[in-house]
Amino acid sequence: MATTLSDTPAPGWRPNTRLWGIFGLLAGGSLLYSAISSWRDDHVFLINTTESLPNWAFIIHRGHIPGRGDYVFFDPPAHPLVKRHFGARPHMFGKIVYGMPGDIVTHRGAYVLINGKAVAHMKPLTRFGEPLTPGATGMVPNGCYFAGTPHKDGFDSRYAEIGFVCAKQIVGTGDPIL
Repeated sequence: MATTLSDTPAPGWRPNTRLWGIFGLLAGGSLLYSAISSWRDDHVFLINTTESLPNWAFIIHRGHIPGRGDYVFFDPPAHPLVKRHFGARPHMFGKIVYGMPGDIVTHRGAYVLINGKAVAHMKPLTRFGEPLTPGATGMVPNGCYFAGTPHKDGFDSRYAEIGFVCAKQIVGTGDPIL
């Protein structure tokens, strides 16, 4: 008996796996790129090339307001001493927040105290023999921070050439990763 077209089973629909695979890769890649792009807009990877901080690699969270003990990253002031040591367009500085708005900064000899606790020791001269000016005393203003380092040669808020770090200078806070 002869078979007719109606007697043969209709072929089942079979997905084109190659086409669906390509579509899946494109969709997944697009989502991954979007996530990385969004993360990149809010974060920076920084390699610290100085000895002022104990860590050498940081993830910086742009726009985050620092708290006491946080690593804060900021654009240094356009002071002639900063320009001489770090160039006309210095990279951002990274320090630790020792003083918050409302804290009281005092000097006892060469020591800097915040709310009565010693946080830094000032030197009279830079390592190149240039005079350093002691930083401000009194209350840390609103929107500003006393930023320092544990390093004996730290160039930070203990000196007037850097001063308090204020909101308009702050890039963000950082987490050490190495």
